[in-house]
Amino acid sequence: MRLLAGIALSIFSVGLAAQDNIPSVDEFIEEQALKHDLDKSQLKQWLTSAQVNDDVLEAIQRPWEAKPWYQYYPIFLTEKRLKAGLKFWEKHEAPLQKAEQEYGVPAQIIVAIIGVETFYGNYMGKYSVLDSLYTLGFHYPPRAKFFRSELSEFFQLASEEGWDINSAKGSYAGAMGYGQFISSSYRYYAVDFDGDGERNLLTNPVDAIGSVANYFAKHKWQAGQPVAQPLGDDGNWSTVVSEGMKPNTSRKELVNKGFALPNHEAVSPETNVRVFEFETEESAEYWLGYDNFYVITRYNHSPLYAMAVYQFSEQLRNARQ
Repeated sequence: MRLLAGIALSIFSVGLAAQDNIPSVDEFIEEQALKHDLDKSQLKQWLTSAQVNDDVLEAIQRPWEAKPWYQYYPIFLTEKRLKAGLKFWEKHEAPLQKAEQEYGVPAQIIVAIIGVETFYGNYMGKYSVLDSLYTLGFHYPPRAKFFRSELSEFFQLASEEGWDINSAKGSYAGAMGYGQFISSSYRYYAVDFDGDGERNLLTNPVDAIGSVANYFAKHKWQAGQPVAQPLGDDGNWSTVVSEGMKPNTSRKELVNKGFALPNHEAVSPETNVRVFEFETEESAEYWLGYDNFYVITRYNHSPLYAMAVYQFSEQLRNARQ
């Protein structure tokens, strides 16, 4: 999945001072061989072929999620994407229905994720995954440790799956396939959903459908529960907006503070929620986020992303009715 990489250029500059903490390539090879029983000569061959990509370093400092909501959502909520999503749904209706039954994740959420991530396989990334992870793991101090971990996962994944490591393409952050899984997510959440003996998220949309559903299920998606609800503009909602994404306040607590909440038959007064603020051109709009909204942010750690996915999923669902 795509990563929220909103690290300012100033932070990057400060982080350069910490570059001494980044191990050498030789040290990394020794560590990987010891911890994961990987062949040292193979690791050396892979890393010798890796190249620093300046475009990757530039891209990670200008993530879409740094935009305000009113500039962010028009990127994804388009008529073109909606038509493509409905076509994808119609073509893959059987596996989508199967995924919904097995994992409890609505088809519209799965279709929305794949549509937002790659426009149904049309834009799966142009960067060498090896180069991206090498660049960020050894030449981007603010998140070098994380990306070296993903590089390790990528090496293990390539070894397990028998990949040609130099041919894998993805996003600037090393995410791959229809659902843009990073290497660790690929290893732990990808499934062989069509039963052909291979977990193929790079060219197989059916495996991608099952894997997205599995990812959501493993992150505790709650079947039949709401994702989010819009809040009216008659309350002082800004006073209950807080940092973070996980629901941390019960509906009952908000009601006791005098806030009028929208009804929903599947929730109780004890259901935890969080109030989110989204910037509009003139002011702001407020939404009530539930546990399922939080689950979407596990795919990409951004409320903007989760709201775009949710609203797109609703467009898809309504268009199918």
